[in-house]
Amino acid sequence: MIRVVLPAHLRVLAKVDGEVTVQVTGAVTQRAVLDALEASYPMLRGTIRDQRSGKRRAFVRFFACQEDLSHEPPDDPLPEPVVAGTEPYLIVGAMAGG
Repeated sequence: MIRVVLPAHLRVLAKVDGEVTVQVTGAVTQRAVLDALEASYPMLRGTIRDQRSGKRRAFVRFFACQEDLSHEPPDDPLPEPVVAGTEPYLIVGAMAGG
């Protein structure tokens, strides 16, 4: 099981408290995790990635093992601690403004 931490506004939308877990079959990549997340919580479709292009929304960032994975290819494997379930995959709402 892959542990996923959502920002507060997406936890409210998904009606969950704390982190969630998703099952990924095959290679554990960002795309696979987000596909599994959206399959389990369909109300999140379009909030993290654009539904047509599949690209990350501008004010959303992805982290794992203290690394920003936001600009990494979506089909690159996630770090082993995330695959093993010892570290979570974090979806973070970026801050903007001045």
